[in-house]
Amino acid sequence: MARVRQLLKLEEEIRQLKKKFEERVDQRSAELQAANDELQALTYSVSHDLRAPVRRIGGFCKLLLEDFAPALPAEAIAHLKRIGDETRRMGLMLDDLLDFGRVERQPLHLVRTSLQHMIVKTIAELEDEVGSRHVEWKTAALPRLECDPRMVKQVFHNLLSNALKFTRPRPRAVIEVGRTGPRSAPVFFVRDNGVGFDMQHASKLFGIFQRMHRAEDFEGTGVGLATARRIVQKHGGRMWAEAEPHKGAVFYFTLGPPVHVNSKMSSSKVRDRG
Repeated sequence: MARVRQLLKLEEEIRQLKKKFEERVDQRSAELQAANDELQALTYSVSHDLRAPVRRIGGFCKLLLEDFAPALPAEAIAHLKRIGDETRRMGLMLDDLLDFGRVERQPLHLVRTSLQHMIVKTIAELEDEVGSRHVEWKTAALPRLECDPRMVKQVFHNLLSNALKFTRPRPRAVIEVGRTGPRSAPVFFVRDNGVGFDMQHASKLFGIFQRMHRAEDFEGTGVGLATARRIVQKHGGRMWAEAEPHKGAVFYFTLGPPVHVNSKMSSSKVRDRG
């Protein structure tokens, strides 16, 4: 009997420890969620409120150059041009930061979507970026699946635009969109033959305002990949990359069960979109 009582006492102690642990985890999760919400609100407020003064600075620089350039020394004109360039760059950073904030705040609206149609449309929208360049697009057959079409389209747009940018030094760019893995859990990818990057610095790849190349060589704010990965994460998936310097890069992602679904829509009421 003494042995049984000891076992029962031990079992009760384990239950109490488990209960305390679960309560602590719930408390920490709530604290982290609150901190994350506050950070998102602050990020949105700062980026939104900074847009107007930044644009005013750029506007005044433009007025000075247009109205007073003949009376200004060459050095002053050069300084004003640098200020104008930097304010434009800051404006783009703020716009991208606002886009990232919108992704964080907006719920998913699930629709049965043709990824094949989405890719064709996205490539057509990038024709202005292609210009006179020789770009070969390779697209495999992609499935229809349940996702937020507007958000997933942004993922493909960001990855394809990224591929276009970093294949610019190539006389013939090759950009491939495809899928691998089983039908039940497909892995999508965007591959290019661009400049690539060193995987030793891959930890910076999806960070906001983190860049793998010099701004003088390739434009951009470093937010596009962070936004794409966040959209994938909201769909319950993950994103990663493989690359070598001067040998191109490939970005992979999955789209699993959504983690933040619009409460007004259940999986049984998902609409279909061509």
